[in-house]
Amino acid sequence: MQSFGILNITEDSFSDGGRYLEPVAALARAHALFAAGADVLDLGAASSAPMAQPVAPALEISRLKAVIDAFGTQTYRLSIDSFATEVQRWALTRKVGYLNDIQGFADPSFYPELAGSQCRLIVMHSVQGEGPARPMFVPAAEIYDRVCRFFERRLSRLIAAGINAERLILDPGMGMFLGSDPEASFTMLRHIGALKAAFGRPVLISVSRKSFLRRLVHARPEDAGAASLAAELFALGSGADFLRTHDVAALRDGAKVFARLRDPLPESAI
Repeated sequence: MQSFGILNITEDSFSDGGRYLEPVAALARAHALFAAGADVLDLGAASSAPMAQPVAPALEISRLKAVIDAFGTQTYRLSIDSFATEVQRWALTRKVGYLNDIQGFADPSFYPELAGSQCRLIVMHSVQGEGPARPMFVPAAEIYDRVCRFFERRLSRLIAAGINAERLILDPGMGMFLGSDPEASFTMLRHIGALKAAFGRPVLISVSRKSFLRRLVHARPEDAGAASLAAELFALGSGADFLRTHDVAALRDGAKVFARLRDPLPESAI
């Protein structure tokens, strides 16, 4: 398992909007996430939360630039969370390791440039199709088949455009990206193994502080750490390859305990 530490350089992200807008604060947070054990830093400069204000690509880029430039030749450890083609194109020139798109790379005109790059692509499903998350009801019983149909179509188009399948990581979406019914997210978590078996690609799961967990335990985003970790460890046990989280240290420690408990008993204990 690899962890993606979340860094929102935004005004209105649901969990920490406004906290890391200033470059000094963003860089301090970036270094703290790596020090806590993050394998990859996932940078977002435009919130995808419901009711978030649109951010022009030029502003996204200006928010990202200070952090990216500070990492010099280490940009392969950075992921850019953006659905704006202009921002993604700019990120490719900075040799980032990952592009993370909540729309699952919906712009076919950009596919030749993606095919010519080396970064890995996190292809995310959302019931909204385009734009930020917004309330939209999808019955939980239908969500897995809906996610599979999306990946069947999108992966075939990306691969047909010359993008190596080995570069593709699947994110089924969580929370409002699976609709307004909280049970849809729990259902999708139970189907991680089936999703991996169906497509043979690694899976990224992002449940940290999501609304479906907060509603279950009646917690504010800043108080949803225990619920987030429980869901993350369940995802890990179900085969998730990447976990995107706000609390890298808690996930690191939880994953160590989880792995130790899965070790076989020593012969002396049998």
